[in-house]
Amino acid sequence: MLKQGAMQKNKQWNVNGAMRLAAAFHFLHSCGSGCLLPFLTLYLRHLGLTPTMTGLIMASKHLLALVWRPISSVLARQYDKRRTVIVGSLVSSALVVLILLLFPSAGLKGESGRCNASRPSASPILDRVQFTTLHISPQFNETVYSVDRTADVTERPNEDNSEYTPTPARSNTTRSVRGVRSLKKSSHQHEENPRAEFLGSLKVMDAQHQMFFLVLIVMGFWEFTAVPLEWTADDGLHDYFDFIDATDRHRGVKVWKHLGAAVGSAGVGILVTSLYCLTGTMAEFYSYSVLMLLTVPAAAFLPLYLRKRERPTRGGFKALQVVHGNSQALLGAVTVVLTGMTSSAVSDFLLWQMQDHDATEFHMGVSLALTSIAQVGFNPLNGRLVRFLKYHGWLLVLAVLSLSLQCLYYSFLWGPWAVIPAQILAGFGNGALWWSVASQCEDVATPGTEKTVLRLFEALSLELGAGLGSLTSGFVVQKFGVKVLFQGTSVILALWSLVVLTLLKWKIPRQRRINYSRLLADTSEMSESESDQEKDWMETALEGSRQNNKWRIDKP
Repeated sequence: MLKQGAMQKNKQWNVNGAMRLAAAFHFLHSCGSGCLLPFLTLYLRHLGLTPTMTGLIMASKHLLALVWRPISSVLARQYDKRRTVIVGSLVSSALVVLILLLFPSAGLKGESGRCNASRPSASPILDRVQFTTLHISPQFNETVYSVDRTADVTERPNEDNSEYTPTPARSNTTRSVRGVRSLKKSSHQHEENPRAEFLGSLKVMDAQHQMFFLVLIVMGFWEFTAVPLEWTADDGLHDYFDFIDATDRHRGVKVWKHLGAAVGSAGVGILVTSLYCLTGTMAEFYSYSVLMLLTVPAAAFLPLYLRKRERPTRGGFKALQVVHGNSQALLGAVTVVLTGMTSSAVSDFLLWQMQDHDATEFHMGVSLALTSIAQVGFNPLNGRLVRFLKYHGWLLVLAVLSLSLQCLYYSFLWGPWAVIPAQILAGFGNGALWWSVASQCEDVATPGTEKTVLRLFEALSLELGAGLGSLTSGFVVQKFGVKVLFQGTSVILALWSLVVLTLLKWKIPRQRRINYSRLLADTSEMSESESDQEKDWMETALEGSRQNNKWRIDKP
């Protein structure tokens, strides 16, 4: 009877249809994200930003997601606005990201030869504006920033000193001196008016820093609109499948995320390379926007379980207590933060390294797609590998070691396709890492908190670790270069794998940790409840028998 009821319930709720909708949603959304997110730092380089500026922008993006993602998820669940949040996030992120195309490019030397310097830039709207810096004689003690497309800057020696001062080729000295005098006159007017003085200080800022702050603002706004989608959709789908007793099938839908990311990266790589002389890198942004809008119908019919309004739970604090109270979980938390820093450094500057070795977007897209496909292919092997190793902690060590070898290999790239072996190894390393983390969460989590503990590990790696990694790697690349970044990261990971191996072997028991006091307490509570229920049943039965005997005695 129970099996028939469950079958009728699953048939009534159309589990297969819900699975298809969830798979289509994850595939389209991941495909759109794969079109743009892996290539984002390459576009920042195209805008002329330094590695330090790129690291700061990406770090702010990750840290904003660390704070805003859980808050938005709780608010969406509390007010039953999950579908509204998902659809609004898709539409707004698709529109806001196009603002980045309004910024003029820097015209890198490595890119100008691909189309004989005739390729339009990624931002044709503002490409008519070109920022040039005119250095005036030291006696004026000022730097003038002009905006002029027709002025070609040439160098000529200064008669007073040995410096080379660039001056416009179609202008004379008198015109430049008049411009300096007018600038000095306007500066005196700014001193009289505080508001004008503030605006004057903004004008003095060089074009590169202006670009940095504008991109930082737009990126923050874009992340604010895009971040609420993932956790809100996952929570709604998980609650729905849990309500219809199909939680295991919901886990299988996540495979479509990796497949969508692979299709998006490879497809946009081919598209950008084919149309580079016509559209530049605009195809990445338009592909992202189109796919986000195509995801809206799937999100509109996405099966979401609507809860009644309830008070927000304290699942996050419970997960922190669980991790803090377990030495094995603490070791895993430190490991995922370190691997998150490494993965962020790789994703931020690997494409820079590939571009320096004459790789195009086609090579980059195919290599990124291989990582996602390899992760899907290696997932079934992780379970067999754990059974062979007899403990999932050793799989964590293998994941860290593979990431170390991967970074070391990146530092010695010699051609566009040389990155492929390391990308396949990255697929194995990522799959092994999260398989080990998921197994560890099942060991240390209390009943009902497994999902929250796993989400805590994901936030530590993908947001906190990624933010710290972007911030650190930007300064390292600026100071020492990309090769030193990858080599130093490889050494750190190798040393940490030895630390993890030592701690797992000597300090932490290999078998699951069992809290016997909690187990005894739960057992005693269960036994007391069972005895009370048995006592109540016996009293009811005795009382019923007494009434029956009394009725028989009183019966004439």
